[in-house]
Amino acid sequence: MTSTADVHRVADPARSPRPRRATWSALRPLVMRLHFYAGILIAPFLLVAATTGLLYAASFQIEQVVYRHELTASVGQTSLPLSEQVAAARQAHPEGTVTAVRPAAEPGQTTRVLLDLPGLAESTQMAVFVDPSTSQVRGTLESYGSSGALPVRAWISTLHRTLHLGEPGRIYSELAASWLWVVALGGLVLWLSRRRRNRRGLRGLLTPDRAAGGLRRTLSWHGSLGLWAVLGLLFLSATGLTWSKYAGANIDELRATLGWTTPSISTSSVDHAEHSRVGHQAGIASDVGVDQVVQAAAGRGLSGPLEIVWPGETGSPYVVKEIDKTAPTRLDQVAVDPATGQVVAELRFADYPLAAKLTRWGIDGHMGLLFGLANQIVLAALAVGVITLIVLGYQMWWRRRPTRGFGTPYPRGGWRAVHWAVLVPLAFLALAVGYFLPLMGISLAAFLVIDALLGLRSRLTG
Repeated sequence: MTSTADVHRVADPARSPRPRRATWSALRPLVMRLHFYAGILIAPFLLVAATTGLLYAASFQIEQVVYRHELTASVGQTSLPLSEQVAAARQAHPEGTVTAVRPAAEPGQTTRVLLDLPGLAESTQMAVFVDPSTSQVRGTLESYGSSGALPVRAWISTLHRTLHLGEPGRIYSELAASWLWVVALGGLVLWLSRRRRNRRGLRGLLTPDRAAGGLRRTLSWHGSLGLWAVLGLLFLSATGLTWSKYAGANIDELRATLGWTTPSISTSSVDHAEHSRVGHQAGIASDVGVDQVVQAAAGRGLSGPLEIVWPGETGSPYVVKEIDKTAPTRLDQVAVDPATGQVVAELRFADYPLAAKLTRWGIDGHMGLLFGLANQIVLAALAVGVITLIVLGYQMWWRRRPTRGFGTPYPRGGWRAVHWAVLVPLAFLALAVGYFLPLMGISLAAFLVIDALLGLRSRLTG
């Protein structure tokens, strides 16, 4: 939420110092001024993040439309063995090395064979789409990341994360995520504090006052809309920070310290002598093939959609993963020995630490995967809500701008009226949060410097 202007004129405590007191009436001007600065200076970053986030919420449907030819196949009576489908992809691109394959999860879909090709960008593979019924190659596209985003969705995702500016572009999104929770909570506190003066009671907090006019009407819409959106905004802020550059590194370090990291399945090499012995006695090749690997995984209860990851080196196992991130989540994994076709390791999502599960669900919810279309609609609604809140906030500021002679509803020097017993813990809390969220700490320090300079100018000219 952006700046919520009080409709009553408030005196500037920098000019009229008041006794210190540990009450909300002393804290309110401080919260209001912080909300004001964040609303004015951080809102442009939030506006860009919300606009690109709105586009990303629709990117899954856009991807399905743009790449319909590659993603869809004829509905045949039977599917050919997965090994034949992989062979067709290899024949179409002999220069590539197979890294993984995602079998068609349901009739009418293509199998996606992922190849490592020279010259591709980091975290990018070449996806070859094969008709499961005919082994016909339907097309070839670049596939980005573990989500398998195709070019149009990958472009939109990068726009949302970095504005296609590379690593420097990550600063914008981290700054937005770092301040979003502060702006949301500050606006919530300010809005709830108005209940005593609101003749409509609880209803006046939850719904806008349609009978009001002018500034009161704008404030009513801003506050009630922000109240409905606050939980979603906190969620987006917390999950967005996990991808950030500086705060994200601190979050990863904290998770590692607390043992909250996501576990990984063992892919250590199987003993080579045992491979040779088993292969010689059984008279089989050293690799049983992808069809038997899938069969072994099915025997342990794994079902589609699946991703089969090829061994990274001789003696390493295949890894078969469930990749269904919609609720209820199915993300079990097994490792299969390529020489024997036996499962040598398992990792069940049910055995993840709770923190790792929450992280997985949070990220997938932020990406619009956890609840499918409903998730994407909620994300789109939150994005529209943020855009609306910002527009309303700037509208309130413009109507009460100082050049119109209204006085300031965002008093400077509000901290002077706060009792030291409250002010000191707040200062330490700000330092701790600023250390953990570095970009927020730097920008908060910049706000304080700007505020001090404006106060100095006011005294010199007044």
